[in-house]
Amino acid sequence: MPVGSEQRARKVINGYGDGGFRIAGERVEGSIIVFPERFMPWPVADAGRLQADDLQPLIEAAGQIDILLLGCGAGAPAVDPALRGLLREHGILVDVMDTGAACRTFNILLTESRAIAAALIAV
Repeated sequence: MPVGSEQRARKVINGYGDGGFRIAGERVEGSIIVFPERFMPWPVADAGRLQADDLQPLIEAAGQIDILLLGCGAGAPAVDPALRGLLREHGILVDVMDTGAACRTFNILLTESRAIAAALIAV
């Protein structure tokens, strides 16, 4: 593997706002789930309505994630303890914050090669 190619493959969050994100230089509309090496659309617009089914892609990737950064839009509402428990059963700790803070924290942890994911509600 050429030197630096691993860094280029990482999905750095370059920006957020206007209903979407800029991930590794690519504009993506709507809410997303970001892993260090990939991202996917996430059909969630309100953290207060988060359901267990919304977490399925994260549960499927549980062996690759230690920490989930949950970006809840402009605020950081409480997350149902049952949902936190569901993720914890799969070895995933949840850190809830506003979307901007989650984007910044993701990038920092990404540079540390941490086992992370971010579920981000678009603002």
